[in-house]
Amino acid sequence: MQFSLSTGLFYDGRIHKDIPGDAVDVSGEQFQELSTGRNAGKQIVFQAGQLILVDPAPFVLTREEEAARERVWRDQEVSRTAWLRERHRDEQDLQRETTLDGEQFGELLSYLQELRDWPQSDQFPVLEHRPVAPLWIADQSQ
Repeated sequence: MQFSLSTGLFYDGRIHKDIPGDAVDVSGEQFQELSTGRNAGKQIVFQAGQLILVDPAPFVLTREEEAARERVWRDQEVSRTAWLRERHRDEQDLQRETTLDGEQFGELLSYLQELRDWPQSDQFPVLEHRPVAPLWIADQSQ
């Protein structure tokens, strides 16, 4: 058995014909240990002349990636809640009793505005400072 750092794969010479040039020999015992460790979330690296298991480096987004992620979240959140505003306005236009009371509708509009303003906030794109939806929204159904 062999392991290639460039591909991150194990190769068996009895099965695989094209084995990368950087592949190193691995015993059956090492194969089991490395496979088990990788399945548990560890990373296989070549260090001090041998293959070892290490914790993977933490995944860190750039500021631009964080901002893009937050804009996607914001857009999804606006879409997810806009139907409540539309239903309320339709009920008013039809002169029907509204599902939301005046206070809830005001909270909804404030939340939607907070979402629109989120990218301009000094605290954008820090997750802990995201606008928070009024709790009652979770109880609404389409």
